[in-house]
Amino acid sequence: MKHARATIDCEARASGFAAAYLRTAGDECAFVECYTNAAVPVLLETLAAAGRRPEDVRYVVVTHAHLDHAGGASGLMAACPNATLLAHPRAARHLIDPAKLVASAKHVYGEARFTELYGVIAPIPEARVRVMEDGATFTLGDATLTTLHTAGHAKHHFVVHDPATSTVYTGDTFGLVYPHLQRAGTFAFASTTPTDFDAAEALKSLDRVLALGEPSVCPTHYGEARDVHRIADQVRRFVELSEQWVAQAAATAAPLSELTGTIQARLREALDTAARRVGLSLGPSDWAALELDVTLNAQGLAFVADKRRAG
Repeated sequence: MKHARATIDCEARASGFAAAYLRTAGDECAFVECYTNAAVPVLLETLAAAGRRPEDVRYVVVTHAHLDHAGGASGLMAACPNATLLAHPRAARHLIDPAKLVASAKHVYGEARFTELYGVIAPIPEARVRVMEDGATFTLGDATLTTLHTAGHAKHHFVVHDPATSTVYTGDTFGLVYPHLQRAGTFAFASTTPTDFDAAEALKSLDRVLALGEPSVCPTHYGEARDVHRIADQVRRFVELSEQWVAQAAATAAPLSELTGTIQARLREALDTAARRVGLSLGPSDWAALELDVTLNAQGLAFVADKRRAG
């Protein structure tokens, strides 16, 4: 049976920021990740270009409930009438009833920015959602894929092991590997966005992916990457630094806004140092592209520090 995978640029804030994947096996196909509702037309165009119809989609798989991964799920499911949504138990309930998910995102982004980014997040009928426990499998054609729970970035995260194509769809577990930052060699860093980043669990999840022994990973940000061990080493270093920053911040009485600013400065310095280590000089356009990640990663770590010191 023929197996194929297409990387889809979801055309987010810039090319090479957010990917979804169209996985085909014989006559069956599945989307892994779906970004936001704005990406749904792009996903369906890719499907049509592959000679498939929306009715042919068997699964929509989301690695976790963050809206840059699952924000388009309701729109894509509406367009693909035969698809089943596969999600982590903690993610599934928020996609069936997205009220809390939406409220949390609006708290982070503000009402106007949320609407601009994500539009309307509709509930997905429970009958169309399959909860994937740790180690659960699903079949696509003659391929068997496995979901493995990988906390750390989020409690509601899993990765998808796809032995038939020798890869792992890693969501945010294996960090961010932006194409425009690979010009001097492999460069990756961790994602520590709000609200439940856990450094210890993140390190365990990195090791769990490595233990699968596959020659490539497919992070959502962005695209297939083959330098697996170097990526893991770089992400591990950022996770370890993040825990240091959280511990230092939790030991102070500074207000949350001040914690965020301090961590932002440390994160920028760490990114610059890591980039120079691989021969990469970050210019103004690079920093502009990284600004949202720096902001959200710092917010996530400051939130963890504030929660830790509150007991």
